[in-house]
Amino acid sequence: MVDADQKRPLLAAALAFLSPGLGHLYLREWIRALLWFTLAMLGVSILAPEATLPAATTPEAIWTASVEMTRALSWQARGALLAVSLLSVLDAYRIATEINAAAAIEEGQQCPYCGRERDEDLDFCHWCTAELE
Repeated sequence: MVDADQKRPLLAAALAFLSPGLGHLYLREWIRALLWFTLAMLGVSILAPEATLPAATTPEAIWTASVEMTRALSWQARGALLAVSLLSVLDAYRIATEINAAAAIEEGQQCPYCGRERDEDLDFCHWCTAELE
């Protein structure tokens, strides 16, 4: 069971895969979410040909224009946009695992020195032999 302070790294990564910055919103990392979303939109606006940018307002026309825009991208542009997406996924996953590790240390479940699970009955970590409070 996940505590209220803990986050699900795979969920954060899946959300970031859907849209860069979305996983960071789940993690409540507002500035990082804005930066990843801005980086993705900036990449699209720079790399996409202007003739294929959607100018319509209906969902069907926007979808059709988006598909045409994707087909018009060079393989280098597609690779760059894919790299931004994958880096967003990795960053969201990393941040979620760091949040969980910090929460486990605060709760006293892990040793603050080596990060391994500790025995509550001992006054020291049986992994790294560090004195614990």
